[in-house]
Amino acid sequence: MANFIMLPTVGRELTTMEIRNVLIPYLEVLHEENGEHLVDLLESFPNSPSREKTVPIPSSSNFLLDKKERAVALVCQQGADGLLPANLSYLMDLGFDLEQLKAIAGRFPSFVYYSLDHKIKPLVEFLLGLGLEKSDIPVILNKKPQLCGFSLSQNLKPMMTYVESFGVDKDNWAKVIYRFPGFLTYSRQKVKALVDFLLEMGVSENKIGKILTRCPQMISYSVDDKLRPTAKYLVSLGIDVASLMRRCPQTFGLSVDGSIKPVTEFFLERGYSVDEISTMVLRYAPLYTFSLSSNLVPKWNYFLTMDYPRSEIVKFPHYFGYSLCKRIKPRYSRMKECNLDGNVCENFSKSGPSALEGILKRIADWISKSVSAVSRAQLE
Repeated sequence: MANFIMLPTVGRELTTMEIRNVLIPYLEVLHEENGEHLVDLLESFPNSPSREKTVPIPSSSNFLLDKKERAVALVCQQGADGLLPANLSYLMDLGFDLEQLKAIAGRFPSFVYYSLDHKIKPLVEFLLGLGLEKSDIPVILNKKPQLCGFSLSQNLKPMMTYVESFGVDKDNWAKVIYRFPGFLTYSRQKVKALVDFLLEMGVSENKIGKILTRCPQMISYSVDDKLRPTAKYLVSLGIDVASLMRRCPQTFGLSVDGSIKPVTEFFLERGYSVDEISTMVLRYAPLYTFSLSSNLVPKWNYFLTMDYPRSEIVKFPHYFGYSLCKRIKPRYSRMKECNLDGNVCENFSKSGPSALEGILKRIADWISKSVSAVSRAQLE
C-alpha cells in the first residue's frame, strides 16, 4: 500500500468515472494478492493489518464482481440525477441501445470506462470527418469497441498515412473502416508483410491499394498460415493468383479444405477438367465464394433440366451468380413458352425486368426478317 498509485491531475476535479477507472484495476490487483484480507488492509492503512482478524468481504462488493459483470452492471447504473453516465448517454444519442451496450461491455469491459471527452468524442468526430454517417458509428464500434482505446495522433492517423503510401485513396477510408473497423489497429509490420506477399504473388504496386480497399479484412489473415497455402493450392490448378487477388480477394479468406477444395471437387465430379475449372475462375472470380449446398448444387441440378451442353458453364460461369428463383427459372420458362433457344449468356446476363422481352423481340425480329427473305426468294 505504500506505493499507492497517484490519480492524474489535469487542472480540474476528476469525475467519478475517471477515479473509478483508475482505482478498480488497482483494487483487483490488491484482491489477488490479499484475498479475504483486503478489507483489513484498507482499514489498517498505512500500517500492516493483523492477520489474526479475518473479515470476509461481502459477495456484493464491486471489486469482487467479475470484471465483465461489473461493466454490464454499470451500463444500467443511473446517477443521483436519474441519468446514465455521460459517456453512455452520448453513445445512446449516436444510436446505441442499452442491450447493445451491455453486449459490448460483456465482450470488452473497458469500453464503458472510456473517457467521453478524451476518447469517445474525438474518435467519433474523426470517423465522421472521414465521411462516415452518424448511423455507421454504432455498427463500427459494435464490431471493434477497442478503437476507442487507440490514440488518434500516435496510432490511427500515422497508420493511415503509412497505408496510403501503398495506394489506398484517402477518400476511401470511410469504406475501408466500415467494411473492417479493426484495419487501423494492426501494426505496420503486419501491413508490410501483406504488401510483400502481394508483390511476391505478382500483384502490381498500383493495384495493392485497391485490393486493401476492396477487402480490408485481408490484413487480418496470416501470410504463412492462410494466404500462402491458399495461393499454393490455386497455383496448382493453374489459376492466376494475382488476377484473382485483384478481382476477388475475398477468396483468400476461405478455408482451402472447407470451401475451396470442395468446389473444385464438385466440378471435377461432374466431368470438368482442371483446365476448365481454371478457365471458369478466370472468367468469374467469385466462383469459389459460393456455397455448395445453397447455390452450386441447386443451380447445377436445374441447369441439367435446361438442355444446354455442359460447355455452356465453362463459357458463362456467371450463371451461378444469378438468383435461381428470380432470374434463371422465370427467364428459361419464358423462353420455352416462346419455343426459342439461346445460349446461357444471352438468356441470363441481361438485367432489368424488360431485358428478356428485349431478347425475345430481337429473336422474333430476326425470325421475321429471315422468313420474309425466304418468301421473297421463293416468289422470285
